[in-house]
Amino acid sequence: MKPTPETHNPVPKQPGAERFATMNQLFNPRSIAVVGVPRGLKSGKLFLLALLDMGYPGRIYPVHPEAPEIEGLKAYPSVSAIPGQVDLAIVLVPQEQTLGVVRECAEKGVKGVVLFTAGYKETGTPQGRAMEEELVRVVRRSGMRLIGPNCMGLYSPRTGLSFFPEISRVPGPVGLISHSGSLANILARVGAEKGIYFSKAVSVGNECDLWSADFLEYLGQDPETKVIGMYLEGIKDGPRFLEVLHEASLRKPVVIWKVGLTPEGGRAALSHTGALTGSAVLWEGLVRQGGAVPVSGYEPWVDTLMACALLPDSGGDRVAVISGPGGLAVSAAEACGYAGLRLAELSPATRKTLGEFVPPTGTSLGNPIDVGLTASFRTEIYARAVEAAAADPGVDALFVIGRGLDPRTNRSYVDGMIRVRKDYEKPLMMINIPGAPAESAQHFFEAGIPFFETPDRAMKAYARIQRYRAWRLERCS
Repeated sequence: MKPTPETHNPVPKQPGAERFATMNQLFNPRSIAVVGVPRGLKSGKLFLLALLDMGYPGRIYPVHPEAPEIEGLKAYPSVSAIPGQVDLAIVLVPQEQTLGVVRECAEKGVKGVVLFTAGYKETGTPQGRAMEEELVRVVRRSGMRLIGPNCMGLYSPRTGLSFFPEISRVPGPVGLISHSGSLANILARVGAEKGIYFSKAVSVGNECDLWSADFLEYLGQDPETKVIGMYLEGIKDGPRFLEVLHEASLRKPVVIWKVGLTPEGGRAALSHTGALTGSAVLWEGLVRQGGAVPVSGYEPWVDTLMACALLPDSGGDRVAVISGPGGLAVSAAEACGYAGLRLAELSPATRKTLGEFVPPTGTSLGNPIDVGLTASFRTEIYARAVEAAAADPGVDALFVIGRGLDPRTNRSYVDGMIRVRKDYEKPLMMINIPGAPAESAQHFFEAGIPFFETPDRAMKAYARIQRYRAWRLERCS
């Protein structure tokens, strides 16, 4: 990506361990000031409610010029009036007041500021850009760090940070970096429905001080983070981003949804966060060198994050498909080929085992393994077929399409799949039958098994992971 003319010094003159510690402080504040929190139920109130809902264990200081208390917490007229140390300030005041508040935070010794307020460079006006540049000068002189402006800020279930109420309190392995506050909020809210739980998440907005590369470097070293998801509208300082991406990708997958690669997307990104975008050709080159897992669109992004978070760190490109519906078995085989995977050649011993219990008519003992309609009410057929394929040394991963005919048989089907997953370390992916309710999904997620709506989405997600693993193996061997 072509660097922008802006300069950036990501936590100046610090060795790696100190730089990590500086970033880590942002996600582990002992006290938080919410500056400009309204008394009534307005958008800014959500930040305070989010901290209370998450059960943030530290001190919370609402700041309001007149209110004596808000939500049962003693309020203060200004940041300087707070008697104790403030580690993090969430600033919600109108744009014309932000510079004064940020200066006050710097004088108070606040370590980090989340600036929710918009109206800066994304407006495209000289005034907006000048105000943003002045914010940078203030925080750089003081040593304070700033996230935003025009952002939602930080989410960390383990430390009680949240940028919206009713987000999961359960920590997990996924780290998230997003230019879009709304997408960060959406994924944080619905992630649990897809088996995705977060270590840390950040909405960076206009990223006038801390950039997405800074958080990528941090999450790449974070032991709580197994996989990193990124939604990017633009990249500042392409060479540095490539260096950080490469280092992070050697440790863990970095799943990136990059927009702004078309003229239409580029214009939208510029007006959203003021991001300067680049060409698709340059982006593809950066991805190849940096080892990222690229996706295009919300569903591929979520599918791949889910698969990375839940699947074991093993596998290969030889897959077995086990299905009750014959047409879906064929479509899965087609999707396998399009995704660059191979249908495994089942051993004679595996075929012999399958022949002992799979009905002789309306079925197939090849690959795909078609277990027929009978398996939907005799679900042990599904479980035994998957077990036989999992035991085959020529099979690297398994894709299963099916369900029981009613709640009782469907629960038996789910339990059988979970049992096989516990007995074998091979990747196992479940695929729903079109039009069928997905009530089994949560049971699978809780057991660490990905669940997909279509064979195509399942194959593509798994293939992305295999390409990434091949890239990492080549460079680490």
